[in-house]
Amino acid sequence: MIQVRELVHRYGDTVAVDGVSCSFADGEFVVLAGANGSGKTTLVRHLNGLLAPDTGTVLVDDRDVTEHSVFARTRVGMVFQDPRDGFVAATVGADVAFGPENLGLSHEEIDRRVADALAAVNMQGRADERIDALSGGEQARVAIAGALAMEPSHLVLDEPFTGLDWPARKSVLDRLVSLAASGTGLIVVTHDLRDLIEHADRVVVMRDGRVALDDTPEAVLDDLEGHDVRRP
Repeated sequence: MIQVRELVHRYGDTVAVDGVSCSFADGEFVVLAGANGSGKTTLVRHLNGLLAPDTGTVLVDDRDVTEHSVFARTRVGMVFQDPRDGFVAATVGADVAFGPENLGLSHEEIDRRVADALAAVNMQGRADERIDALSGGEQARVAIAGALAMEPSHLVLDEPFTGLDWPARKSVLDRLVSLAASGTGLIVVTHDLRDLIEHADRVVVMRDGRVALDDTPEAVLDDLEGHDVRRP
């Protein structure tokens, strides 16, 4: 369980997140929507300690993220808008192994996690391929595998479909739906609800740094455009 309590974050004099309180249950598929500048990315970067609150608290499994950032990063995996921002190695297998290696796990456990994570994104048998030779959709799947290798309870994806053509988009979407069905909690940050809303348990819409809507997809559908989110 992730709990956000009265979270405030400022960039200089600009308030990016303004007193947000919300929670994300284990196994829940949440779409976090909103226009550019609404505070979505700033909010989720607090969930595993990439940003620290000015005021307020974020808890992961009842532990304060500010005080237990390493724990939070093992429980909440993060996939960035441009997957290349998160790559640390030249080959698929080395990149996916990086996180587990930094946990000090045995070689056997690392190998198991890498194999399982690559299989989860349909990239098995491709560990030796160079990341820079992959398509955009394949790179997105490798980024997801790298997060999954940490065996998180929640996976956060920031605009995962940016720059992908339809076949790549569908491939990544299929992986996300499969992960949700297997019990991984998903938080997908987006301004484009196409193809996603039908799979979500809940939609949270942010506007001007605050939560404007938080309900089932059916309940929020008619109110989306009033909060600068295009109805799919």
